[in-house]
Amino acid sequence: MSQLTAALFALLAAYLAGWYLDAWHGNFALLLFVLTAVTFVYWLAERLRFKPAREAAVQQLESQDSARRAELARLGIDKVDGNLDEARAKLLAQPWWLDWTAGLFPVILVVFVLRSFLFEPFKIPSGSMIPTLVVGDLILVNKFHYGVRLPVINKKIIANHEPQRGDVMVFRYPVDTRIDFIKRVVGVPGDEVSYLNAELRINGQLVPSAAQPDAYDDESMRYMARFSEKLGDVEHRIQRFKQVLPFNPMQVRDFPGKDQCRYSAEGFVCKVPPGHYFMMGDNRDNSEDSRYWGFVPDENIVGRAFFVWMNFSSLGRIGAFR
Repeated sequence: MSQLTAALFALLAAYLAGWYLDAWHGNFALLLFVLTAVTFVYWLAERLRFKPAREAAVQQLESQDSARRAELARLGIDKVDGNLDEARAKLLAQPWWLDWTAGLFPVILVVFVLRSFLFEPFKIPSGSMIPTLVVGDLILVNKFHYGVRLPVINKKIIANHEPQRGDVMVFRYPVDTRIDFIKRVVGVPGDEVSYLNAELRINGQLVPSAAQPDAYDDESMRYMARFSEKLGDVEHRIQRFKQVLPFNPMQVRDFPGKDQCRYSAEGFVCKVPPGHYFMMGDNRDNSEDSRYWGFVPDENIVGRAFFVWMNFSSLGRIGAFR
């Protein structure tokens, strides 16, 4: 068993090294599921086989010691050397391969349950959600707000709230579902979303917005126009270039439902199909979103982002956000 366990740890180390070196895309949800399953097998074997075997060995040792002492006492020898405490402790001790598998199972199980069904941490990798979220923000995502889903396959088994306009949502990138994206929900199923000349409309109604003071953006190294915007009941901030940029339809990928969209140099008009959502970044002129790769299907939803729990460069960013 020790050799088998060493081989499993070697495979784990190779997988993590390849992931770190970008030799392949890692899947943390799958890795955590496999670790939970493997350590559970060891934990079960420890409870049903290995621990009872060690306890039986201790009982045999104690029985042999009692028989030896009884025989010596029959011969008139009262003083007997020997202390079983050290031997008993060695017999009961877990070998390293059980300590690092069965011993870790409860911890890994708790992490697996918390991450799969309750809350999952994410790190913001890009500036597409500035000014709401910035690079380096460590956020928490509510995994059950939109319904309980099975880990790894992401299949919904219990429904809960439906995504609403204005929600900040983490989802699997439709172009490559191994990658997680975070954007704001702009359009829900049945909505007609238009973004023409930098004006956002939902079902023909202009989304309310108000100008705010310009702000310097470190990522683009220029001053950006800031606005407050209200999507549904959610008021948040967005930013874009001061001048209205033309939209380039040539940058749009082919995607399911593209026939529901019309593109021009002024922007686009899209009808959101059933079971799908239209996502946009708050950094409107620096966000790769549904304008370019299409709608997000419900089965790609990961959860609703709601809290910055750490930013090592700016502790003042810690807190809830909308």
